This record gives sequence, C-alpha cells and structure tokens, in this order.
Amino acid sequence: MNKVVKNAQVAIQDILDGMTIMLGGFGLCGIPENCISAMVLAGIKDITCISNNAGVDDFGLGKLLQKKQIRKMISSYVGENDEFERQMLSGELDVDLVPQGSLAARCYAAGAGIPAFFTPAGFGTEVAEGKEVRYFDGKPHILEHAFKADFAIVKAWKGDRYGNLMYKGTARNFNPSMAMAGKITIAEVEEIVEPGVLDPNTIHTPGIFVQRIFQGVDYEKRIEQKTTRPKV
Repeated sequence: MNKVVKNAQVAIQDILDGMTIMLGGFGLCGIPENCISAMVLAGIKDITCISNNAGVDDFGLGKLLQKKQIRKMISSYVGENDEFERQMLSGELDVDLVPQGSLAARCYAAGAGIPAFFTPAGFGTEVAEGKEVRYFDGKPHILEHAFKADFAIVKAWKGDRYGNLMYKGTARNFNPSMAMAGKITIAEVEEIVEPGVLDPNTIHTPGIFVQRIFQGVDYEKRIEQKTTRPKV
C-alpha cells in the first residue's frame, strides 16, 4: 500500500482543534519540523501535546506555544523554553510533568496494548498524587496509564512508501515508541526510498504502524545549547 502524501499540509489536514497529539524528538533532535510548522499555519488550537520536551522559544513546539495553540503539555524536560515557563506560571497552560522513563513507558504501553502499569518512579512526589499505590517486594509503586493519542507525528531519516522507517542517531529515542502509539501515525522523513532498499534488519518502525509518510524539506536541525571550547 502506497502511504505517501504530498507534504505536511496534506498529512495534517484532518487534525482538529482539541485533539491529543504525540510529537517525537529528544530536545531539538528528531522533531517533526515540517508538521509543526504546518500546524502553526493551519491555526489548530487547544492541542494536548505529548512530547519529551517543549522545544525552544522560536523553534519546535515553541512555535505552537508562541501562538498559544497548545492547551496542555505532557512532558518531561521543559527547561529551554521561556515562553513555556511564562505560560505555566501564569496559569495559561495546563502542564503535566512526567518522569522521563514513565513518559517513554506510557508511550510504549500504548503501542503494545498495555492499558496500565506500576512503577516506583515518582512515588512520594507530586507525580503520585491521586494515583493508586501498590507494594511489590516491599517497595511502593504508582499506577500509570498508557497514553491515548489521536495522532502520533514522528521524524525519521529514511522511509519507504509502505511506511517502513529508519531513524538515525539520537532521533531513535521517543520516535519509535510514539510511532506505535497513535491512532493515526504521520511520518516525515528526510528521504523516501523504494520498497526493498531498506535492509529489513535496520528497519526500526514497521510500516504497519504508519498511515501517512512524506519527504520533508528545509530541515534546520538546531542545537539547544551549543557549547564549544576555545581554540588552543
């Protein structure tokens, strides 16, 4: 089945206001830049966004935050975005901070058909408030539920028209688990190749999980904190 669509605008055309969307990436690495920009232009609002991080002020999810298109952020690391901080402290943005391991596990659980699981992460903190606690081997664990997302949007290095994906480097982080977890998964890739070109042993996301794929353009691939040492 050919799952290729023309561009990001076509890929996201049925994302509606108020939907819950997973967006892959780790920091600014492996984020779906084209789809984020298309969502900004489409003016989609009241989004519940599940993402490891919130981008930076003028890039990544920071673009959606600037336009106040995100209603709720479910994230782990958010320390690089001043606008996120401002909206959270002013009460404009609903925020659910999740331990990074729990965030990854809740994505995986959604893709694996596991409705909930117990984890020790977060016990004794605000993360555990209102959640069921059980003891395993004498240690307290809190109940976490799998995420439910209308769409998962991921970024891959290469893909074929059947939706098989291959990630590169650090981009192979939240992208594979999120690709499994959405009701509809959109993949933007740097290069689309013909079926059979990708070695089956190097495919990270099988095409069965992907409904739409397109070849992105003009990737910036920014660095959050560029650190260099002086020339000797």
